[in-house]
Amino acid sequence: MASESVFLNETRPRILIADDQAVFADALGGYLEKTYAVIGIVNEGHSLVSEAVRLRPDAIVLEVAMPMLNGLDAARRIKQQVPHVKFIFLTIQDDPNLAAAALEMGPIGFVLKHSTGQELLNAIDQVLMGKSYLTPKLRTGDWALTKARAKQYSRPMTSRQREVLQLTAEGRPAKEVADLLDLSKKTVEFHKQRIRESFNLTSSADMVLFALKNGLIALKA
Repeated sequence: MASESVFLNETRPRILIADDQAVFADALGGYLEKTYAVIGIVNEGHSLVSEAVRLRPDAIVLEVAMPMLNGLDAARRIKQQVPHVKFIFLTIQDDPNLAAAALEMGPIGFVLKHSTGQELLNAIDQVLMGKSYLTPKLRTGDWALTKARAKQYSRPMTSRQREVLQLTAEGRPAKEVADLLDLSKKTVEFHKQRIRESFNLTSSADMVLFALKNGLIALKA
């Protein structure tokens, strides 16, 4: 990938890629570079937020299931700081509820990883023009139902609780979660307890399943 100085006079749309599978991300970058200016590749959610704010790309092609901070929550944070940026979710998760939640952010793309390269290019072009693109497998004509589905991913959790839940569901001990979030271990345990009480989760397995259901983590193919 070229250095940042190369992109100063770049006229092609500037694309940032986010995927935790490094080999896939590199291959995707090589493919997209034929059409767009790929300005960076990141492999986890927090790095995605910081690089998006720093580089201010035109669009981000990202996986939903990423460590540290999932793609959907990362996109919401980025949108607050870089309002013009567009998102194209390229994901293994063929969940219409998750696609509906992504659509709540405005014009976005939602493409599955087993789709063709041409479909991804079409999705990027549509989103750059201010239109949404939803892969045919997940399309629905019932937009009232679509909005209802989105509520599944809008549970009454604070952003901090979502972070704690995701990191915990990834199998990280409370001390590591505390260090990553710059919190005390006691505060992390407090958030975990509030999550358990609020959603009637009685075991670690329940928390993992709840995180899966809410799109915070995903089963890798």
